[in-house]
Amino acid sequence: MATRREALRMIGLASGTTLIGALVGKRELVAADKKGNDASELSWSYTKLDPIACAERAYPGYYKGGCCYGVFEGIIGELRKQVGFPYTMMPTELFTYGEGGVAGTASLCGTLNGASAAVFLIAGGVEKEKKEKAFEIIRELYNWYEQEALPNYRPMKPKYEIKTSISKSPLCHASISRWCKATGFKSFSNERSERCGWLTASTAKYAVELLNKHSEMAFEAAHHLSSEVKTCRSCHDKGGIVENTRTMMDCGGCHFTGKTKHIKI
Repeated sequence: MATRREALRMIGLASGTTLIGALVGKRELVAADKKGNDASELSWSYTKLDPIACAERAYPGYYKGGCCYGVFEGIIGELRKQVGFPYTMMPTELFTYGEGGVAGTASLCGTLNGASAAVFLIAGGVEKEKKEKAFEIIRELYNWYEQEALPNYRPMKPKYEIKTSISKSPLCHASISRWCKATGFKSFSNERSERCGWLTASTAKYAVELLNKHSEMAFEAAHHLSSEVKTCRSCHDKGGIVENTRTMMDCGGCHFTGKTKHIKI
């Protein structure tokens, strides 16, 4: 026979709102619902965060739930600690889906996926001005990821020492392949996994640095599209004579060009 506590728990789980509250594990969600609040109406206020603290939270987060989760938890977890509600109701475990380029498919790097979600939650919105500003921050994050030698943050207690590489792509596949070529390690080695842990910390750190600047109304992009990408876009993007694609990615990471037969990784 079920105990009184177990019976009450079963009744609670029958309620959709309470079920969500149970999954999230936070009383604030139930309280917000009782007041008639909708999550989309909540104010996701931001306070400046310590980039190092976020990086150090993101690094073990990678080993717990993968790269996407690690970055998102690194940022939102610190806001949960510093701000409280409504970040206490955010189920960061949701972002485990982005592991390994989304469910291991090696598409969009999970670090960018998780960082983009955090940036848009904090800085974005359906209003055009907010949306475009969040997009600017996200594009800066992507250009940084493609152009810089990464990972550029060393966790305080690393498992291995890791060398850097330049991905020239936001894709997990290309990013890992270039790093493997640069270092000689296999893609399923412990060292490669550690590299992605460092990259998770590095991306969380940079995303927070950008958000801090945004909160001060001081954000300016430091990384821009390369001349090669601009050349490709002049023909293939909007208004070009071909206009058969849309991109802001580094084209050389995947495509043939008119000058060489193949762009080698």
